[in-house]
Amino acid sequence: MRLFLAVLLAALTACGSRQPADLLLYNATVFTVDSAFSTAEAIAIHNGKVLATGNRAALEKEYQFAETRDLEGAFVYPGFIDAHCHFVYYGLNLQQVNLKGTRSWDEVLLRLQAFAAENPDGWLIGRGWDQNDWEVAIYPDRVQLDSLFPNRPVYLSRVDGHAAIANAQALAAAKLTASTQIPGGALLKRPDGELSGLLIDNAANRLEAVLPAPDAAAWREAILDAQAACHAVGLTSIHDAGLNRQQIEVLEQMEAAGELSMGVYGMISAFPSELAYYLPKKPYRGPKLHVRAFKFYADGALGSRGARLKEGYHDDHNHFGLWVTEPDTLAFYAPLLAAAGYQMNTHCIGDAANKQVPEIYAATVGQQGDHRWRVEHAQVVTPADLSIYKKAGIVPSVQPTHATSDMYWAGERLGPQRITHAYAYQDLLQLQGWLPLGTDFPVEDISPLKTFYAAVFRVDSVGYPEGGFQAENALSREQALRGMTIWAARAGFEENEKGSLEVGKQADIVVLNKDLMQVTPSELLKTKVLATYVGGKAVK
Repeated sequence: MRLFLAVLLAALTACGSRQPADLLLYNATVFTVDSAFSTAEAIAIHNGKVLATGNRAALEKEYQFAETRDLEGAFVYPGFIDAHCHFVYYGLNLQQVNLKGTRSWDEVLLRLQAFAAENPDGWLIGRGWDQNDWEVAIYPDRVQLDSLFPNRPVYLSRVDGHAAIANAQALAAAKLTASTQIPGGALLKRPDGELSGLLIDNAANRLEAVLPAPDAAAWREAILDAQAACHAVGLTSIHDAGLNRQQIEVLEQMEAAGELSMGVYGMISAFPSELAYYLPKKPYRGPKLHVRAFKFYADGALGSRGARLKEGYHDDHNHFGLWVTEPDTLAFYAPLLAAAGYQMNTHCIGDAANKQVPEIYAATVGQQGDHRWRVEHAQVVTPADLSIYKKAGIVPSVQPTHATSDMYWAGERLGPQRITHAYAYQDLLQLQGWLPLGTDFPVEDISPLKTFYAAVFRVDSVGYPEGGFQAENALSREQALRGMTIWAARAGFEENEKGSLEVGKQADIVVLNKDLMQVTPSELLKTKVLATYVGGKAVK
């Protein structure tokens, strides 16, 4: 009896000496993504943060856990962070016609008719077509849209959002005619001078301005849909590259109501109205929502020949692309952003844009302070211009799946010389020693695993091309994982709170059934997200 009491007393004493903790995840390989890229077998979580990492026995000796979970040999990573996407609009797109993956204009029309039959009223809006994927790789004409929908406006965005096709009803609603001139945009015409319905960059933006505006309830629904889709693929935070005031206010309301589990680093769309409203205000930082950047567009997209080039397109020698925003305008706003404490993030695709914008950054902030001003995409950068990035501390923010989506036709646009310094991610990484990665969804697939796949292997889903597209610019596995975790967090000034599984940081976690450091390319595309945690709570 005395022995039993002694053992019981010892057990109670040991239990009482252990600190309380919420959750232990064990029997796993935990990639902490700390500076040493260390691994552990278990991770302890308390009050939404990482309490400790190590092995199960040692952690159970030190902590009394309310719950323990055996991960049965799975692999644990910091929650994935997408450093460039269109999160809110992705949610809205889930309620529209999905045209991604269409192999012809006829298939676009079939999907549109099916959607119209189920949704008989109002505008028909869709997104995702790409003429480069069609057997006949030419822009569509509105003639069939006019025939099928003579009394209903139709607006269909290209996959990159930098071009669209509209029917006569939609053109009339926006008061666009053959004589309309739009700076930074183009309205393509038929040989007879009539509008074909194809709109490029600011011309598409002009029509988008007359689309039915979602109300706050619609944006909330879109955000909830996008949030669920993101958590399902292991995303715990995103950088939304273009939010307006209404969307930001809905996000704030959802945060206050506890509905926002996604970390959102918001870039405010740099429209005059938004600049006028937000520049006098301080950047916003809440538990989930962080708004301290503006998103500008210097030029358009390569696929629609809107990217601004120093010399003419290889497949259209007299065309140089577009300045969606004139450099003088960018130069005007840059010092205003610097003075107000906002990060300036600018879409730059062509080599002309990737020279002018870094020069504006360098002249404004240079190496003064920790500004982290970003160039979004940095797709075509002349090697001589890389020195501007490096000297001024400019951060390139890239999306690896763009390389493997564009590689089939990018050479036709750029020619044999320029293509060699396009999508040069290893070169860009060497500038500052770190490189944030994103997807640009819904332009590309939402899955961060496809980001990893494209960054490391530089091939498409069937392994083309053998050896990888310009494989000298592939990232290592460790670099790719850092790019979608700690480096992405750093690009949003959040590396002290998230991006690695270190003590005191948010317990944002993704659990996979495969080891990203070892998995073969074919198996990587089959890798499953077993669980996603935000602040130590399961959201998938």
